[in-house]
Amino acid sequence: MKIAILGTGVVGRALAQGWLRAGHEVVIGSRQPEEARLRAELKGLPVAGLASAVADAPVVVNATPGTASVELLHSVGADALAGKVLLDVAVGFTEDGSLSHLGESLGEEIQRTFPRTRVVKTLCTIDRKLMIAPDSVQGPSTLFLSGEDAEAKRTVAGLLGDLGWSDDSLLDLGGIATARGQEHYSLLFIGIAQALGSYGFGIRVVEEAA
Repeated sequence: MKIAILGTGVVGRALAQGWLRAGHEVVIGSRQPEEARLRAELKGLPVAGLASAVADAPVVVNATPGTASVELLHSVGADALAGKVLLDVAVGFTEDGSLSHLGESLGEEIQRTFPRTRVVKTLCTIDRKLMIAPDSVQGPSTLFLSGEDAEAKRTVAGLLGDLGWSDDSLLDLGGIATARGQEHYSLLFIGIAQALGSYGFGIRVVEEAA
């Protein structure tokens, strides 16, 4: 499957490497592809302009800064994104470290702005290393999915499986409104990381004993 990853940062690059290893065709979309190709961190990764990257990719990954995501997606165009699965990883932060999306999540804003695109929020509750190496921590972690389209969620679940996530590690929270919880967890994530001195951790939902 061809996957277009929008964003040339550490998250986009990590996901690109993970899905390339799994045998997928991956292209990274950049607003300045010529400049991006010269960056040492992107060596060996295919880079294209945004429209070119998205054109024939059934899955688009939003790994851009959350405060710029909607503007960037507008530059791609609603028609170009129509019908595609959009896996949204991003969380928006303001300059003072606060969340940019409070009453409405970024995932909701993207779905509302691009109603013909099938948005699935996931992967925003963990660090990039764990995204592509779920066995890198001491025990199983839970990964969450939010979105309105059941088929899109199945597609995303399959892609997460290709990164090493088992079916029983995935928890479907429901519609895209539940993306608020995923994004707001980022504040707790930062607090835990500061307490541990590391971003190398996951969380696990544990049910009560029978």
